[in-house]
Amino acid sequence: MSPFLDERGRRLFAANEAISLGRGGVTAVAAASGLARSTINRGVAELKAARNEIGHAIRRGGAGRKRETERQPGLLAALEGLIEDAIRGDPEAPLRWVSRGQRNIAEALRRQGFRVSQKLVGRLLREQQYSCQANRKTREGSLHPDRNAQFEHINTTVKAAIIARNPAISVDTKKKELVGDFKNGGRELRRQGDPEAVRVHDFEIKGLGKVAPYGVYDIAANQGWVNVGIDADRRWWQRLGKQRYPKARTLTITADCGGSNGARVRLWKRELQRFADETSLKVTVAHLPPGTSKWNRIEHRLFAYISQNWRGKPLVSHHVIIQLIGATTTNTGLTVTCDIDQSFYPKGIKVTDAEMAALNIQRNAFQGDWNYTISPRQQGPP
Repeated sequence: MSPFLDERGRRLFAANEAISLGRGGVTAVAAASGLARSTINRGVAELKAARNEIGHAIRRGGAGRKRETERQPGLLAALEGLIEDAIRGDPEAPLRWVSRGQRNIAEALRRQGFRVSQKLVGRLLREQQYSCQANRKTREGSLHPDRNAQFEHINTTVKAAIIARNPAISVDTKKKELVGDFKNGGRELRRQGDPEAVRVHDFEIKGLGKVAPYGVYDIAANQGWVNVGIDADRRWWQRLGKQRYPKARTLTITADCGGSNGARVRLWKRELQRFADETSLKVTVAHLPPGTSKWNRIEHRLFAYISQNWRGKPLVSHHVIIQLIGATTTNTGLTVTCDIDQSFYPKGIKVTDAEMAALNIQRNAFQGDWNYTISPRQQGPP
C-alpha cells in the first residue's frame, strides 16, 4: 500500500492496523512498516478523535520547513532585480519570459550572499509566472551593437532618478481601437446562450472613429495616466506629476525609438523644450534601441492590464473606454487615471532648422541620438 499513499495516508493506515491488533499493535506496526512510534500514535489519536481537523491537507498548519523566501528576506526582490532588464514577450499576455539562464541567475544570487540552487531559482521563477528561454533571434528588428549597453544605460538612469526622488516615466501610444459595438477579443461572464451582439464587419463608424490612448507610466509610483488624445506628457505633469513630485528638478523619460516620440522626431524635441521652459524641469530622455518597443515598461506594466481589463467588452463609446481604463488595477497596487482630450491638433507641422538650433539640448557621450537632456532656456521677465 505504501507507494500509493501520501504521508498522511500511510500514518492513518498504520494507525488503523495498530488499533485492530490491540495491545502491542503500535510496536508491531512500527517494526513492520518502519514508521516511528510517535507517528503511529499521532495517527491513532486522529482516528480516535473522530474528526478531521486539517481538511485535505497532509500536515498540520505550520508543519514542514520554512520557505527559502522567508528564511532569506530579500531573495525574491533580488531575483526580480536581476531579471528586470530581461523581460520579453507579448505584452498583452500574462506570461513573461526571461533571457537569462537559471544557472547564471543562481550564481549571481550566490554572489550577493544568498544560499540558492538552480532548482530553487526555477521554482521561484515559475511561482512568479516566468519561464526561462534559450537565447535566440526574434522578429523585433536588427541587432544594434549597443543594444544591451543601451538597456543597461536606461536602467542606470531610471534608478538614479528614483533614488533622487525625481520622476521617471515610460511613455508610449497604445494601438488604435475602433469605437462602437465591435467585437473585442476575450471572454466575460454572461448568462449561457446570451452573448452580446456586435457588428459583423469592422468598418469605422462616422462620428466615433478610432482612439489611440497615449500612456504615461510612473515607474516608481506604479501609477498610470492614459490620455485619449495627444499632448499627454504636459497634461500628466499638470494633473498628477506636479503634485506627486513637488521638489522635482528633473524628469526622466523612457520612450520608443520610433513613432511620435521617436529619437529623430523634431516636433517631439521642440515640445519637450517648451515643456522644460514652462516647468523649469530638466528633461532627460533615454530611447529604447530600434525594434525593441515590446521591452518598454509601459507595455507590460500598464497596457497589458488595460487589455486584460476590457477583454470581451465592446468599446461602444468614449465614456466606456475611459471608465474601463480608469478601473484597471492589479494586486501589486497599479492605479490608472484616464481622461479624454478633445482638443484639435493640426498635422504636418514643420520644425525649422532655426528652431532646432535654439534648443537647449545636451547629448550624452554614449549614443547621443538616443540619450539627451533638454534644459530650460533662460527666461526673460514675465
